[in-house]
Amino acid sequence: MTATAELFGPGSRPVRIGPFSAAVEHRAVVVTAVLLLAAAAVAWWNMISGSAMLGASEVIDSLLGRADDGAARVVLEWRAPRVVFTLLGGAALALAGAVFQSQTRNPLGSPDIIGFSTGAYTGALLVAAAGFTGLWATPVGAVLGGLTTGAAVYLLAWKRGVSGLRIIIVGIGVSIFLGSFNTYLLTVLSLEAAMSVATWGAGSVNDIAWVHVLPLLVIIAAALPVMLIHARDMRLMEMGDDAAAGLGIRLERVRMVQFVCGILLVSVVTAAAGPIAFIALVAPQLALRLTGASSVQLIPAAAMGAVLLTASDAIARTEMIPVSLPVGVVTLVLGGAYLVWLLVTMGRSRKGVS
Repeated sequence: MTATAELFGPGSRPVRIGPFSAAVEHRAVVVTAVLLLAAAAVAWWNMISGSAMLGASEVIDSLLGRADDGAARVVLEWRAPRVVFTLLGGAALALAGAVFQSQTRNPLGSPDIIGFSTGAYTGALLVAAAGFTGLWATPVGAVLGGLTTGAAVYLLAWKRGVSGLRIIIVGIGVSIFLGSFNTYLLTVLSLEAAMSVATWGAGSVNDIAWVHVLPLLVIIAAALPVMLIHARDMRLMEMGDDAAAGLGIRLERVRMVQFVCGILLVSVVTAAAGPIAFIALVAPQLALRLTGASSVQLIPAAAMGAVLLTASDAIARTEMIPVSLPVGVVTLVLGGAYLVWLLVTMGRSRKGVS
């Protein structure tokens, strides 16, 4: 059996559709379907719940254009874009986390750990400090900040190629530096601008509108097919650069394409809602444990990300009614608990090995 065939495992079968090639595992399909149903259920709860509770018939009538103006405004202008954004945004963050964890071959290799989310925040702060206040100023600044940070981490980690450990170490250092720089930028902004950016920096979807959903949908539609095309190469690269190169993988090309896709996904979410912590870190690993796969898989991770961010928003919206918490506060608490658990279990496993 070849090395490529072994990656499919005994419970899966290879499927090829045009340029796409994937190992379809029965358990992964079932897990993904359950996660999608859970995401849909939580999304529906978010449509009917809040400071103004709505009946299921009112939501359905609003979606069909038959409701009165008040209910239609609540559903179509306030809740629907927020629900769609949390579904897509959670999936986008999880996809980015899956890419970087695969590239670094480390469960800590997520964009909020290695500085890309912080870099997107820096870009938004620089735009605010420069006095640009247009509708697209913050999103453009965040995307440029994320891409610039990604390029800096990649170049600083380069030494006849890049390794996962160097990316993580360099990324943590860049993240710490940018975090300090962001604090400085907040002190030089006007009070009004600083309060606005600080609220955005907590990771909030309270003001999400359809105008924020469209760019996210476009980026996902563009990035996901590219990531799926390179999914098989990504799995082969987890065997090690030498083994992947021996199988004909163009390492730096694949790595660069995946980096750009991951950074774009993180940046477009950060541009609209601010840096939402830990979804990119947690979702791929939880999906990995549920599917029992040997490596991170993109589609189950995306489904898990949609569940986590939508559920976190449900908690943020309903925990302190009529006050709506920033969703980043909830993900920070949940993600922090997961990180502590991960570090403890990793420490125990290393002791067992020694």
